Amino acid sequence: MNLNTRLVLIMISLLVLAVMTLFSLNQFSQNTLVREIQESSQEISKAVQLSIADLTSEAETSRLTEYFEGARQKGINEINIINSEGEIIDSTNPEKIGKLKDLKKLEKGVRSAPKKSEGGTILSQKPYDVVVPVIVGDEHLGYVQVNMLLDNIQNIQHSNFIKRLAATAMVFTVGIAFSIYLSRRYTDPIHRLVQDFKKVSSGDLSVTIPVESTDEVGELAKGFNEMVEKLRERETLEKRLYEAEHLSRVGQLASGIAHEIRNPLNYISLAIDHLRSEVVEQCPERAGEVTALADKIREEVRRANYMVINFMNYGRPLKLRKSEIAYPELLERTLSVLYERLAEQQVVVEQRISPDLPVLLLDPELMRNCITNFITNAAQAMPNGGTIVLEGELDDQPGWVRLSFKDQGCGIAVEDQEKVFQPYFTTKDVGIGLGLAITERIVKAHGGEILVASSPGEGTTFSVRLPMEELKG
Repeated sequence: MNLNTRLVLIMISLLVLAVMTLFSLNQFSQNTLVREIQESSQEISKAVQLSIADLTSEAETSRLTEYFEGARQKGINEINIINSEGEIIDSTNPEKIGKLKDLKKLEKGVRSAPKKSEGGTILSQKPYDVVVPVIVGDEHLGYVQVNMLLDNIQNIQHSNFIKRLAATAMVFTVGIAFSIYLSRRYTDPIHRLVQDFKKVSSGDLSVTIPVESTDEVGELAKGFNEMVEKLRERETLEKRLYEAEHLSRVGQLASGIAHEIRNPLNYISLAIDHLRSEVVEQCPERAGEVTALADKIREEVRRANYMVINFMNYGRPLKLRKSEIAYPELLERTLSVLYERLAEQQVVVEQRISPDLPVLLLDPELMRNCITNFITNAAQAMPNGGTIVLEGELDDQPGWVRLSFKDQGCGIAVEDQEKVFQPYFTTKDVGIGLGLAITERIVKAHGGEILVASSPGEGTTFSVRLPMEELKG
């Protein structure tokens, strides 16, 4: 039901309620007034009957005085019996007995009487005289004059007026209060919508309004949520477009730089081979030492060249060259060129490899790059030295293995944990922020995933989960 329909129904309901209330009060007041008039008529009729009986009776006793005691409560103020000569022969007021009335001025029927003061009391309402001629056969015996006050009838009319006025005021008061309640009920969601619109206009797209009704306000909230959702999608697309453009520019720059770097690397590799042959020929006693050192330099040059190629191809799909290799052997190849640097940083590497860990089927060069990134980052997180724990075991979930890298460093802030794998995000003074981004691409290319758990001040653990489909035991 929409808002317009509700408002129309509310106004119609208030109108019907007011009409029914006034109609009921009017019926009640009419019935009360009719009963009062009937009672007054009966009292007048009874007073006239008693007066006629006294007028036509030859007895000296009068029942008028006895009746008057009860009739006074019904509004009858005075009863006079007048003979045909105009003399008051009987009255509820003894002082008027024997006085004469001007028959010419005595009007028959009901007429208003002049307001009088009796006994120091001023009558509260205007009195009325009811004059009834008494005729028996063809003889006119006289008149009966009944002076009465219509206090009850006027009080009833006044009371009914007050009741109708109070009922009308009550109905409209209830209507106004209900209207205020409805206005607040329907304007509060609109005010909240205005506040949410202001938040969205300031850039906060996390706002979501609960849809609590099916009227216009609910439709407005639903449309607002759809608009915000489209703005979120647009913002995501804009971010992706910006990142793509940024990566494209960086990639173009990196491609040019990489070409310039590969030439010196090739020259260094050739120069090392030449120096090794020269030194071994002139100093045969140091041939083993020189050969080992030259091999390490060549290995580092080769790895640097491989990294340059991967950096150039960052935006392209990776080409995996898988081969079987045991995890301890992969670690040994990686750590052999890192031991001296780690020793200078007072970092100790501890290996905890499970004996039931199967032989891995993966790209050794790319995975060495991942391990190097993890160890390098861990060492940089411990400027005063510490221990790096390398673990390899079967994962709790069947069909997976887990390779963990734990450090005792400064940890990662909670708000940065979701950003560490984003390209070009780094918290270090040195670095371009591509290490973990490249590592994540390599792990995902193998069908795995990377998990990070960190507590500021306590250390960080990176876990690489690889499916058994990528392994061979």
